[in-house]
Amino acid sequence: MKIRLGLAVAVVFAAFAHSLPVLAQFQAPTQEELQMTSEPKAPGASAIYLYREEVDDDTLHFESYYARIKVLTEKGKELATVNIPYSRRNYTITDIKARTIHPDGTIYPLDVKPSDLVEEKSKDFQVNKMVFTLPNVGVGSILEYRWQLRYDDQWDVPPDWDVQGPYFVRKSHYSFKPSRDIESVTDGNGNALGKLLYSSMLPPNEQVNLDKLSRKYTLEVADMPAIPNEDYMPPMNTLKAQVIFYYSAYFNKDEYWQHTGSKWSKEMNAFADESKGLKQAVSQLIAPTDSEEVKARKLYDAVMALDNTDFTREKSKAEMKSEHIKPAKDADDVWTHKSGSSDEIALLYLAMLRIAGIKSYAAVVSNRNRVVFNSYFMSMGQFDDVLVLATIDGKEIALDPGAKFSPFGELDWRHAMTAAMRQSDKGVEFSNTAGIPYKQAVTSRIADITIAKDGSVAGTVRISMAGPAALQWRHRAIRNDEDEVKKQFNEYLKGILPDGVQGDFDHFLALEDYHSQLMGIAKISGSLGTTTGKRVFLPGEFFDSHAKLPFVAEEKREMPVDMQYSEAVVDDVTYHLPDGFTVESAPPDAKIPWASYAALGTKSKVDKSTVVLTRTFIRGFSMLAAKDYPALRDFYQKVAAADQQQLVLEQAAVASAKN
Repeated sequence: MKIRLGLAVAVVFAAFAHSLPVLAQFQAPTQEELQMTSEPKAPGASAIYLYREEVDDDTLHFESYYARIKVLTEKGKELATVNIPYSRRNYTITDIKARTIHPDGTIYPLDVKPSDLVEEKSKDFQVNKMVFTLPNVGVGSILEYRWQLRYDDQWDVPPDWDVQGPYFVRKSHYSFKPSRDIESVTDGNGNALGKLLYSSMLPPNEQVNLDKLSRKYTLEVADMPAIPNEDYMPPMNTLKAQVIFYYSAYFNKDEYWQHTGSKWSKEMNAFADESKGLKQAVSQLIAPTDSEEVKARKLYDAVMALDNTDFTREKSKAEMKSEHIKPAKDADDVWTHKSGSSDEIALLYLAMLRIAGIKSYAAVVSNRNRVVFNSYFMSMGQFDDVLVLATIDGKEIALDPGAKFSPFGELDWRHAMTAAMRQSDKGVEFSNTAGIPYKQAVTSRIADITIAKDGSVAGTVRISMAGPAALQWRHRAIRNDEDEVKKQFNEYLKGILPDGVQGDFDHFLALEDYHSQLMGIAKISGSLGTTTGKRVFLPGEFFDSHAKLPFVAEEKREMPVDMQYSEAVVDDVTYHLPDGFTVESAPPDAKIPWASYAALGTKSKVDKSTVVLTRTFIRGFSMLAAKDYPALRDFYQKVAAADQQQLVLEQAAVASAKN
């Protein structure tokens, strides 16, 4: 269930008194439901919904929810605990009823008062969570519960129906009765809304129905599959089956985005307006003889040096009061305070570029790790972060000054290959940001390892990172103390080092120098490989030798593949052999191409005392359609086979002493 926050709109007529509606009644289970141990339409499911019902009514100001769940495995017992987040300011959870039914028909009603826990609280805001746990739940149990959410009579709350979730649903029913007087509905600022619209993502044969006599919208859905649970999926927020209702001032989505985009653009320009103070600051940062690129880089470094409160800590109202600081109302305030949020810093940069005479626009993008933009869903909430589009030497480039430590001309991966709403000479337009080329996201892993006769190893590992990987660690270092960063880097090493080898992170180089590659240095120790008689068997691929490559074990794929960003990983491993050992066999050189998508290349270089193994893995894509999965899997299977090659050392025979 979703938390009901920020979705309410006011209605200007007085609410009439109504009796509470009759809630969905508990149902007697069928013999089939009691005895079932699996669902053929959801193989391997830990639980399924036998029935779900959501009733939303803006005439009586309530939402009710009813569920019947069949527990099929031990994991499915997790659904016995129900969490209902809500805003304590305008909402009340009432009429909670629940029971557990065992396969023999025995009923155990909920006889403990639910807990009303405070999740977040401030002077003007409080989020609570109502929690209850059904009793005596075991594999085979049916969980049945219902509850009602009441909200203030002066509010109307258009619903979001989450038709598809993490579990298979045999049957579901949804209904919504909108406000009696839709034409009188206003938003929080008193602006008339007056129209009811909805957006939907539903299977081809399912649709929302309207009964004109009762003015009620309904939806009946049978056999709704669970949201796929596959590795490297795009976010499902706008891809899952759902219906979203809106009280709106507009007739359709095109009108909504036209008016909303125009309003957004005006707000961007207002915040990034010129000021005397900013003009003076820009004149001190750049020289008239600087090229456009030099000007843009100097200004970029200047705003990047400010305190970005999205990565550090935003000052409290008390702190701002004691320091005589007022909330930033424009870019000039951000520069004066030497701090601001990511968006405020981005708009400060926009203002400075314009003052410097560089043609620039604001853009707002969807965070690709959170949502896939869908224009049919009429909500600015799909957009997250502000970018700046600057035309330098006749070429427009996207800049990400709000992403702390993001190099000039490079985007945080969450802002790449995603939807953008942007300013342009023609007004506000939709576009997409470019992807990150693999040459911009190179990770170099260098290991220097000394092997003892007993197979124990010691050495160092140096990992150099550029692009998204470097940015990730720089952000972690801002948000965590040194001990926590060390712990996290050691966990990262644990995932890439061979079994039996431990890493101990020492330090970073160029941690705050975002112009340079970031390097992490660690010491390694432990035991490597297998010793049998006179031979030692070592992994031919040192890094990731025990890692599970994606896609190898999955025969089929339902969803697109989203691997975040393109990348290149270059490994260079030097083994120093123990005295008296020679190389019996080394992994053969290999080239595994996947034209236009990816490639793997490996080489071995052997001399008397060392073996140098190199591996270059290039993945030139970040997203693929499900139809391309067979070729993707075939490539990764070949890579997995190549990575299993071994380096075999042999102990040289000892010559007999002469008599």
